[in-house]
Amino acid sequence: MAKPTRRAHACDLSILDAPQVVVCGEITEDLYADFRAQTANAARDDLVVVAMTTLGGDPEVARAMAEEVRAHARSNARQRWIFLGRAVVYSAGVTFMSAFARSDRYLSRDCRLMIHERQIHKTLEIHGPLSACMASAQALVHEIENGMAIQDEGFADLVKDASLPLETLRLRVRDNWYLDAAEALSLGLVEGLV
Repeated sequence: MAKPTRRAHACDLSILDAPQVVVCGEITEDLYADFRAQTANAARDDLVVVAMTTLGGDPEVARAMAEEVRAHARSNARQRWIFLGRAVVYSAGVTFMSAFARSDRYLSRDCRLMIHERQIHKTLEIHGPLSACMASAQALVHEIENGMAIQDEGFADLVKDASLPLETLRLRVRDNWYLDAAEALSLGLVEGLV
């Protein structure tokens, strides 16, 4: 493995050569079950590397996976969890990556990230009494507002300790934002490249 390009760091990064948890594929409930089994075995180690390659998937499953990492970290203060993005980390994969401290995020040199706003695909049919129509419309507005709040929480986690302002990120992600590993490093979204 090539020597990592990184800022000052307190651990031997040769551990990235053999991650304990490997997540590859679409983020689904089945992938989550496999992830949980792998993390249960790895949770005994003081340093856990999670390698990910994904074109995205279910953002709520990604959030659940992220909470799994946070829960392990909370239950063992000596334990450190490191993210290693390989090849591509798109969409829900970036949601998962944002659960890791910026100082614990690494990408392979060939990795590409894709970040975008949360998506909704719904058809709302309005018919019947006006009060029922209003309730249906308000329910959809509340769903969108809640989704935007969840999105902003994830974006704030992603840019925490980075040089990229949250407002700039919000503007860039309106259309799918693709960035390579070198750009992610220059914006401070990750600690280093391997």
